[in-house]
Amino acid sequence: MIKEEKSGVLYFDGCNTVELAQKYGTPLYVMSETFISKKCAEVRAAFLDKYERTRAAYAAKAFMTLAMCKIIEREGLCIDVVSGGELYTAVKAGFPSEKIEFNGNNKSVEEIEMAVDYNIGRIIIDGLDELSLIENVCKAKGKKINVLYRITPGVKSDAHDYIVTGKKDSKFGIPLDDNIIFPAIEKAVKSEYVNLMGLHFHLGSQLSDNKPYLTALETTLKIMKDVMDKYGYVIPEINVGGGFGISYTENDVSRAYSYFIDPMMERIERFAADLNIERPVVTIEPGRSIVAESGITLYSVGAVKEIPGIRKYVSVDGGMTDNIRPALYQAKYEALAANKAGEAKSDTVTICGKCCESGDILIKDAQVASLERGDILAVFSTGAYGYSMASNYNKNTLPAVVMVKDGESKVIVKRQTYDDMIKNEIM
Repeated sequence: MIKEEKSGVLYFDGCNTVELAQKYGTPLYVMSETFISKKCAEVRAAFLDKYERTRAAYAAKAFMTLAMCKIIEREGLCIDVVSGGELYTAVKAGFPSEKIEFNGNNKSVEEIEMAVDYNIGRIIIDGLDELSLIENVCKAKGKKINVLYRITPGVKSDAHDYIVTGKKDSKFGIPLDDNIIFPAIEKAVKSEYVNLMGLHFHLGSQLSDNKPYLTALETTLKIMKDVMDKYGYVIPEINVGGGFGISYTENDVSRAYSYFIDPMMERIERFAADLNIERPVVTIEPGRSIVAESGITLYSVGAVKEIPGIRKYVSVDGGMTDNIRPALYQAKYEALAANKAGEAKSDTVTICGKCCESGDILIKDAQVASLERGDILAVFSTGAYGYSMASNYNKNTLPAVVMVKDGESKVIVKRQTYDDMIKNEIM
């Protein structure tokens, strides 16, 4: 078990969480290498090993460090980056360049130059003018690079608007109007400097229904068929993105990878058979589903404020600076008093952070054991978008990140000091 209670204390991947808090301080991100490997194994079993001509690219924006890159490489996955910084991190970790793909809606010329210099496997083009930028860079460097077009399939999925990306009114992707998408494809097909490898779509995050994927896939396959008819060009790849939902609370629906993958693969194989072409290479981009439940955040309890008849606030030594998701789009979490893991959840409290913002609420109406100053609180499923979205708001320092496995722990990101925080400031 990754999470278990022993003698009234929460253990995570064999480690006593109270001792972790004492040793490394709080707030503290704790990542389970065992669980990350388990999720990668599920991806291999449900997709990579089950179907030939497939790729799985870990969406690094969910959680990316040098150590995480090494784990993903070891587990046999590719990696999807969305910035020069993520690309640089992957390269510094020694990640194979041919297994890197570069997403993002506004890549700079400098970022494109990095991608070309590093000879990465794929650039996913998000806008009409991006192809020209890539061609100019490749021409200057005497290189040619593989690209995909990210399309906007016009599918509205059931998630918060801030994490929905596949609807027509989106900053991401190329619209599917005939006078827009087909000239763009024709230009890429005829280009001397790029190989048009495929089409890409991504519908958003935290999705629990496979129907939007199948709808978007149908749109994508129609474009592929039209491209064959218009230009005689067989598009060799389809990237169906990620967004597979996980369980943050007991009310969330979490489904196996096969629930999403198998119906899509069946449809793609039927499409290829009908047209008598080789089945396209298929890529998925799981991120959150690999790391979210692999992580917890440990906090120390501080002030407890009870407003009779209204609410009890329990303040912790972190908040929206280490987990912006509740404030950003009302994300829900569950928590446990790590040092009172065996006690009944007898209290209803609102867990709040220490930032000077009324919206700095981590969990509203949490069911927990009676909490007091000095207790250690564990918030579950924070492995995705906690560390990666952390900030120095109110001049709070960034937490350390610890990787745990089978009762052993090691720091993979050092705790930021005040000196670290202001080192780039000039008087």
